[in-house]
Amino acid sequence: MERRYIAEPFKIKMVEPIRLTSREERVRLIREAGYNIFNLRSEDVYIDLLTDSGTGAMSHNQWAALLSGDEAYAGSRSYYRLQEVIRTLTGYEYVLPTHQGRAAEHILMELLVKPGMFVPGNMHFDTTRGHLQMKEGFPLDLVIAEGLQPQFEHPFKGNIDLERLEEALQQYGTAKIPFILVTVTCNNNGGQPVSLSNIRAVRQAAERHGLPVFFDAARFAENCYFIRQREPGYANKNIREIARELFSYGDGCLMSAKKDGLVNIGGFIALRDRALYDRAAEQGIIYEGFPTYGGLAGRDMAALACGLEEVVEPDYLEHRVGQTAYLAQRLREGGVPLVEPPGGHAVYLDVKRFAPHIPQPVFPGQAIVVALYIEGGVRSVELGTAAFTDKDPATGACKLPPLELVRLTIPRRVYTQSHMDAVAESVIRVYRDRAALQGLRVVYEAPVMRHFTMRFELLGS
Repeated sequence: MERRYIAEPFKIKMVEPIRLTSREERVRLIREAGYNIFNLRSEDVYIDLLTDSGTGAMSHNQWAALLSGDEAYAGSRSYYRLQEVIRTLTGYEYVLPTHQGRAAEHILMELLVKPGMFVPGNMHFDTTRGHLQMKEGFPLDLVIAEGLQPQFEHPFKGNIDLERLEEALQQYGTAKIPFILVTVTCNNNGGQPVSLSNIRAVRQAAERHGLPVFFDAARFAENCYFIRQREPGYANKNIREIARELFSYGDGCLMSAKKDGLVNIGGFIALRDRALYDRAAEQGIIYEGFPTYGGLAGRDMAALACGLEEVVEPDYLEHRVGQTAYLAQRLREGGVPLVEPPGGHAVYLDVKRFAPHIPQPVFPGQAIVVALYIEGGVRSVELGTAAFTDKDPATGACKLPPLELVRLTIPRRVYTQSHMDAVAESVIRVYRDRAALQGLRVVYEAPVMRHFTMRFELLGS
């Protein structure tokens, strides 16, 4: 089968050496890391697909913007430039910078979530869940049924199940639900997009119950690209137009700008309501900094303003999504079971089909992550039992997640086709030798967001 690779819409001006350690070294290093890839040093990783958060390469225009950053404590011109770009992109008047996305989550949860509350959405990612749990609240994952079927082909597997949403709104009411949070794209189930028709219907449901809608907009541009490709009526719209409509159905957004902001650090809250902004700014002063810098240097705000303009360019997005599609096709040709269709920022391995002989409670996804590092020096990440096991709010019993996945996350503008080929070859070799994979047991875990610092032992060791 002929594979089409979309050539990089950029030239390389600087390189960073990387080194492939020996297999013996990698066996030792992952054992010393407690079989948790978060504990590895980056210099011991050959191709790093742990995350696309803050790991991208900035453009020459962004590097130039760093030199023009205004480092004033109050009233920085870099802030007002960033504010202008975000207002134009989202339509939201009030902008509060934060040092990254989880800081934005912290501020919003601190303001709106009380113990015993429920926050419905499609699927809440790890830091969102962690902040809710720290506030003694509960995430309600209401993604459509097709979104939990890795082999099922559906153009918008990140959509919210509208019937289940209405049931939750009826059951808990505004006393127990502070807002609805829509994550675009939906990370947990494969970087799957949400359609504008679904977002519009969520907005209508929220209005009937007098509730606000917020977006987790970390990958909004990729979501808008899929809308343009897949949703009837949007093929002739540009990404900026689609983004403006998407945000029009919300009351604000949180963003980890380390993703579609194309920067290495940064985030923000953008809101329609002045009163809520004023409260958020008060919290921001305590936790982040003055409202016109919010935990960021002026140079970082300047680079972010530039990145938010670059991320909606069609050449960038075509390559971004095309690179992911290329890796997925290479893996399909090797028989590797994937989440279909592939999303924009990562390819997800379907662990239950990849390693069916390992029971979910002994971390089959983590077993694949460990094996992939040993095989090819590739760092990936488990999104399954380690990352998303919740406690039932009624019984306190552990609830295993419906999906068990390994994410191969592609940093923006960092790796080439040859790197994707090397990743594919390593994954295929692990898959062919999958009978040798063995589960793990936990020797340490934190009570919240445990997967970042967990330590494991191999079963039988």
